[in-house]
Amino acid sequence: MKNEVMEMSLHDMAHELGKKFELRASLHDRDGSFVKENYLELKELKYFSALIPEELGGGGMSHSEMCDILRIISQYCGSTALAMSMHQHLISANVWKYKNGQGAEDTLRKIASKNLILVSTGAKDWLESNGDMIKVDGGYLVTATKHFTSQAPIGDMMIISAPYKDPDKGWQVLHFPVPYGADGVSVMDNWDTLGMRGTGSHSTKLENVFVPDSAIVLARPQGEYHPVFNVVLTVAMPLIMAVYVGVAEKAASMAIQFAKGIVKPKDHLISAIGKLNNTLTNARLNWESMIRITNDFDFKPIKINGHEMITRKTNVAHSCIDTVTQAMEIVGGQGYFKKMQLERLFRDVQGAKYHPYQEQEQLLFSGEFLLKENI
Repeated sequence: MKNEVMEMSLHDMAHELGKKFELRASLHDRDGSFVKENYLELKELKYFSALIPEELGGGGMSHSEMCDILRIISQYCGSTALAMSMHQHLISANVWKYKNGQGAEDTLRKIASKNLILVSTGAKDWLESNGDMIKVDGGYLVTATKHFTSQAPIGDMMIISAPYKDPDKGWQVLHFPVPYGADGVSVMDNWDTLGMRGTGSHSTKLENVFVPDSAIVLARPQGEYHPVFNVVLTVAMPLIMAVYVGVAEKAASMAIQFAKGIVKPKDHLISAIGKLNNTLTNARLNWESMIRITNDFDFKPIKINGHEMITRKTNVAHSCIDTVTQAMEIVGGQGYFKKMQLERLFRDVQGAKYHPYQEQEQLLFSGEFLLKENI
């Protein structure tokens, strides 16, 4: 039975934690430092094992509830929420496997018992992946530089892939975990970006890291869309886009409060508030539709889900960016000052464009799907 008390308390605490995170957000944005203190508080309260079923030692939280928690936290600190979403989508993929009789029980028990933080390298790796794998006795030696490894400064385990030329099957992409404490693993201090500056998304370098044969969890043809992505996209996209919906909601709220402070607002300002509402509603509706598709892990790994998810991801990204842009226009010159925070939200929301699939890739994927599939 789901621990309703714990679930509600974590949800309620998201606002209280967020208020503390907000006080630190400008500092992390200014110097690009990782939100470590925020993470330690989240870790102590077991947010990183909240999605794991209770029978495996976790909190038994639903996927939809975690989406909402990320939305809430992002209103206070987008970097904390975005980094956290990368861990949660890896957990979610394993929970789906467990609930569908495809293993992952031992993995989830270990994560819950040791309160581990998982780091994703999937966004840059995607279909092609990168790096070199050399076959040796009992496993492989892996050399690669993995980019956008959010939470790297505090991560315990990377979920990674690399290409390997199999003598019989040709080029394959092999998927496997690598502990951050393994010999040959190092974190590069190179995350200096426009927005989401506190995510600690440095590159992680691997030099002749040994990966045993037993660690390989998936082998797939390089460059081809594999059914596993129907699971990954379906669980990951609602969590990741929750962050940008929260950022857009915060910006809209700030703009509306600003307009309320004007004694006699002009008609064009009132209309701009109405337009802002419509744009934010588009973001929310598309995001809520994504959550319904995931259906708290009760879905089939079919290609139409991948298509539907990335279509909505593009729509959410556009609407969130447009919402914050409109909020900036409503506030005017004051929004250009860093002290108002709206300027940071404008920079942070730009990241919505860069998660897979990016728009042009999504349009191609969806166009091909619609022309080929019998739907």
